[in-house]
Amino acid sequence: MSEVKTQPADSVVAQPAENRVAWPLGIAGVVLLIAGSFLSWSYDRKILGDLSIIGNPGGLQRLTIIGAVLSLVLLLAVKGPLTSKIGPWLDAALGLRAFGAGLTLYMVLILVAIGTESDGLINVDPGAYISLAGAILLLVSSRLLPLRQLNDLSKARVAGWAEILAIAVTMAAILFGAAYALGLTDAWSFIVCLVFFATVVTVMFRTGTLSWFGHVAQRHKKVLTLAAFVVAFFFPFTQNGSDANMSIATQVLIFAATAMGLNIVVGLAGLLDLGYIAFLGSGAYVAAMLSESAFATINWHPPFPIVVLLGACTAATLGLIIGSPTLRVSGDYLAIVTLGFGEIFRLTMFNLDGTNGPLLTNGPNGIPGIPELQIGGFNFGDPHTIAGIELGRFSNYYFLLLLLIGFVILVFSRLNDSRIGRGWVAIREDEKAAEAMGVNVFGLKILAFAIGAFLAGLAGTIKAHQDVAVSPDQYIFLESAFLLAAIVLGGMGTIAGVLLGATILKLLPEKLRFFSEYRLLMFGLLLVLMMRFRPEGLVASRRRQLEFHEEDEELAVAIESELVEEAR
Repeated sequence: MSEVKTQPADSVVAQPAENRVAWPLGIAGVVLLIAGSFLSWSYDRKILGDLSIIGNPGGLQRLTIIGAVLSLVLLLAVKGPLTSKIGPWLDAALGLRAFGAGLTLYMVLILVAIGTESDGLINVDPGAYISLAGAILLLVSSRLLPLRQLNDLSKARVAGWAEILAIAVTMAAILFGAAYALGLTDAWSFIVCLVFFATVVTVMFRTGTLSWFGHVAQRHKKVLTLAAFVVAFFFPFTQNGSDANMSIATQVLIFAATAMGLNIVVGLAGLLDLGYIAFLGSGAYVAAMLSESAFATINWHPPFPIVVLLGACTAATLGLIIGSPTLRVSGDYLAIVTLGFGEIFRLTMFNLDGTNGPLLTNGPNGIPGIPELQIGGFNFGDPHTIAGIELGRFSNYYFLLLLLIGFVILVFSRLNDSRIGRGWVAIREDEKAAEAMGVNVFGLKILAFAIGAFLAGLAGTIKAHQDVAVSPDQYIFLESAFLLAAIVLGGMGTIAGVLLGATILKLLPEKLRFFSEYRLLMFGLLLVLMMRFRPEGLVASRRRQLEFHEEDEELAVAIESELVEEAR
């Protein structure tokens, strides 16, 4: 009778034999990457920044050096002084494969950029070819290194202060990385920079470091939240007074706050809403009509806090109006009805011009000339200097929107952890079963629509003043589609995922205007790839992960039992 033997998941098994030339090839690749970065890459100084100075690496060359140093750390974890310390925990071989492929693609794109922006590859200096050779050697080396079975990195525990330090270092790296990327005005430089950052994230994922950081973040949620808001607060101070980048940042925050409201409807309650942009527009129009603009149609100008409440309540009322008759349907029918509501709102704003209806919105002309927001004696349109750094109008609106996004996140997290949130999730998973268990399905659906619309209305009141004008053309169906895509891309039902998805979908079109004719094509390909390789989104819901994990454990136990029975 044969006997089935099992081995603990966190034990280190005998390692496969290592190719003798793999490690020296990797070291040679690292040396060439660094050496080439200290040489000239381009004959033309105007391409990708100035990469033509020998001995003084430019920005993209410094990123190459950082990638080479991180690759060296992984090589030393395979064979060297770090083998006994982090070698049993880090999947260094997989990380090196990601670094090899990523840095090779990085260098190839740099050669393509130089050749495209100049008269051809004749303007590429030897330093770029040396670094490319180093990246290829690193890629070959990583393919020769054997994969190893390692300890479960999620079970690795370090001192509490070290985990908090890891969070601080990570958030600081995100701050400086975002500041550097946004400071790149050239489209090719921005694309190459994104490839590098994507490579680093992939390496963290392949080595298991990202999983470990996720467990650390769960153990220190308050520290992570505080660090995130500190990073967001200091972001304007890294822009040297640039209104262009801060304008993009304010648009991202407005988009994220609106997407977070939609996340209640779609991510928690599972209701497909394709006309959500109308709630943002209703809040913006209320703020515009009550402003002191020469084109305002209501001769009443209350203080802004009252305008905020009126705009949010108007949006919530519209949510109740559209929700009451339409939530009797579900699925595709609900999507069609909400799509119709979004178009009805836009056409209504066209017709409230004093000719086809009451004079409220000035029809297709909208309401321009909305004055800068002023709360007390603080005018958001005036620049202010703090610590010697001048902050323009967009920075002022950025701080206000940061408070708004904090409030929206607080509301979402509290609702998600409450009895109401659990009821929404039950409806999303199985509406009939939830109703059979006594859940007030219709009431919770209406509540989801109302709260989501309320949060969108809040964002709309600030958006009207930040944009200085409102018009019906700002609230088309495509904007609702982008909001829904941000949730699907980032991860339904999550906070970090929606913020990440909103940032990606709002930032990339602004920075990639060089590819304006192909932006929608790139956006579509991105969604297709996400649905193929990571359908749960960039940041998967922890609740869903636990459900999948439990199912996998049950399946594993069942398979193991069958194997034992067969062996007996």
